[in-house]
Amino acid sequence: MHHFNEIFIQILILLAISLTVIALAKLINRPYSIALVLVGLLLGLAEIPYLEDAEHFIAQSEVFQVIIISLFLPILLGDASLKLHYSHLKEEKLLVIALAIGGTLLSFLFIGLGAHYLLNLPIVGAFTFASLMSATDPISVIAIFKTLGVPKKLVTIIKGESLFNDGIAVVLFQISTVYLLSYMEMGLVGLGQGLLLFLKFSAGGLLIGGAAGIIFSQIIRAYDDYPLEIAFSIVMFFGCYFIAEHFHVSGVISVAVAGLIFGNYGAKVGMSETTRINIDSFFDTVTFFANSLIFLMIGLEIRNISLSQRWGYIVLAIVIVLLSRTLALYISLSPIKGFSEKYKAILNWGGLKGSLSIALALSLPHEFEGREDILILTFSVVLFSLLFQGLTITPLINKLKISDKI
Repeated sequence: MHHFNEIFIQILILLAISLTVIALAKLINRPYSIALVLVGLLLGLAEIPYLEDAEHFIAQSEVFQVIIISLFLPILLGDASLKLHYSHLKEEKLLVIALAIGGTLLSFLFIGLGAHYLLNLPIVGAFTFASLMSATDPISVIAIFKTLGVPKKLVTIIKGESLFNDGIAVVLFQISTVYLLSYMEMGLVGLGQGLLLFLKFSAGGLLIGGAAGIIFSQIIRAYDDYPLEIAFSIVMFFGCYFIAEHFHVSGVISVAVAGLIFGNYGAKVGMSETTRINIDSFFDTVTFFANSLIFLMIGLEIRNISLSQRWGYIVLAIVIVLLSRTLALYISLSPIKGFSEKYKAILNWGGLKGSLSIALALSLPHEFEGREDILILTFSVVLFSLLFQGLTITPLINKLKISDKI
């Protein structure tokens, strides 16, 4: 018990460090997520006696995975979907669908083939890595967009793509790690089976999330009590996530759909203006704390990753991921006429990778073939993405002269 209290106190110290870093980053108008990753890296590489236990505890694979996937993921997805206006999403539906479905599947295919033939990963490992690299994390980019006054259209597209492609990427991860080899042996029949399983995962998540969103939207019609309605929203997000996972369908998609319905239909039929403001404020605060720990944890995870003497391998992986993202984005958007080339460039460079990719990689069993390589490559690409792409997207936006207050 005493040991647990010590670790808890040290984690609170890490949280205090996170908040200090965020406060300083905001003073100098820089993305706090990138600052946190850098500080996490420094803490992970340095040996600070009093923080050693906390750093070791929080960087453990199981702890990282539980905190990100079971605790923070439903909240972060719920918050994003809750605040995504259906009217805005409807306006950009073709672009969001093209990127979230077409772009994700093409990216998965290109990265998988590249990882297998150029990085010599076994076929299952290659496509597992591809599924991890198909998920995007727009937290840093959205913060930058808001600071620079990027058009609402771009914000909606990148939010919509991330919300749904996370669900699709998780489904692809489950298929790649468990079923891929047996489906490949079955040839065309296996392809059909894979598509059916993909539809089952997605449709199941959609149905559970849709039902949860409608049921809780009806429940809150009977109340005008914002603390109770906030509690209902938390129960809804965690409930539909874990119910979907229990039935082996997509928990991510279920939360996204539930949040969209609750934040639009539920807000219309059952929320007063006071409730709406308080729900938004509550989730702003919770996601702020979640993100402050997540990005610090990404940096701390360097304690468990050995990057030495693998630099050529890592650079090739980064190039494969970047080229695959570019090809997938431009091919998937090619049927849509009149979409700005400048916007395509921003969406391409803004497709950052984040904590979900690392958490899923850490969830791989220790006996999984190529696990160590997948961990190294995933961590390296996420770091490159957050630090290099995250720091260079502002100059790119300024160079392309994209500015129109949201």
